[in-house]
Amino acid sequence: MKCLLAVIVAVSLLLAVGCGGDGEEVVRSAGSEIDMILAGECGPNPFLLHYGSMPPGGKKMKINSVGGNLGRVFNDSNYRHLEAAEAIGVKPIASLASAWNAGRPLVRLESCREYFVDNLTHSLPYLVPEAESLLRDIGAAFIDSLDSRGGGSYRVKVTSVLRTDESVSRLRRVNRNASTTSAHVFGTTFDISYSKFICDSVTVPRTQEDMKNLLGEVMKDMRDRGRCYVKYERKQGCFHVTATGL
Repeated sequence: MKCLLAVIVAVSLLLAVGCGGDGEEVVRSAGSEIDMILAGECGPNPFLLHYGSMPPGGKKMKINSVGGNLGRVFNDSNYRHLEAAEAIGVKPIASLASAWNAGRPLVRLESCREYFVDNLTHSLPYLVPEAESLLRDIGAAFIDSLDSRGGGSYRVKVTSVLRTDESVSRLRRVNRNASTTSAHVFGTTFDISYSKFICDSVTVPRTQEDMKNLLGEVMKDMRDRGRCYVKYERKQGCFHVTATGL
């Protein structure tokens, strides 16, 4: 009887939480004009249902040191981010309508096996091809690292992507610390949450702290290979990542 009740509760939880993590499934339109200039896309989200947040408890796993405190290890200056962004990015755009003049193709982000795109309120789900490739590789490496340490069905969550002049202005109304000279305007930069992950199954629950540090391992490997610059954002609870194009 207890087993039956447990199954009923688990199924109820799955049905109650959609892809947005707030009880609604994320549905993205592909009908905007900007889609016509895309170089490609990640494709439809194969995960129709998931929990959307960390389950209680969690099985501990081995974490390799990145060489110090995450805030100290991942402290690449805004200057480095901007330098890399300007080298491979698009021209900053004022709004979605001006994306035609971005200067090069953009890739539209869609939630997929490697990553989950959050409900973006102050940015647009587009990146230059090099940055989307980096994001996909980060997500795949994170999943592979989980598998090699006993499993767990989790994905990283992307919380901010391409910002326009309009979206920066809106963001600064709610966050005065938001920079007006951000690498996000070049389509080379994205934020990945280290405080929240997408849980597609609780067969192997993991702790939030282990997941954050495992993501830190992946970030360090990518940075050591020269593929990106990374800033550990304490207040926003994310890794701020800019692709270098390598």
